[in-house]
Amino acid sequence: MSLGAELDALAETIAARRGADPSQSYTAMILARGPLYCAKKLGEEGVEFALAIASQDDDAVVAEAADVVYHLLAALAARGVSPAAVAAALAKRRGLSGLVEKDSRDRP
Repeated sequence: MSLGAELDALAETIAARRGADPSQSYTAMILARGPLYCAKKLGEEGVEFALAIASQDDDAVVAEAADVVYHLLAALAARGVSPAAVAAALAKRRGLSGLVEKDSRDRP
């Protein structure tokens, strides 16, 4: 099973549910609430994932990771940022040391 294929399918499902009835679709409901709500949900899921990594079994880690990925893609959709834009950013970083890449970012 390819993670890339699953991510593409999930992103397509999220995009398709954008205009659905929020009372019938969790995805439609969170997208209708906007980017701030999606950001809060992503943060909550991130904390749950971190706690699973620290102290739970592999099944819990996998389940929480899936939740983080879903909420990440939903938050991107809420902002109108495509997964392709994220893929392009990752492609530009491929082959770079993480330390070099981080140093190359603009600093405030």
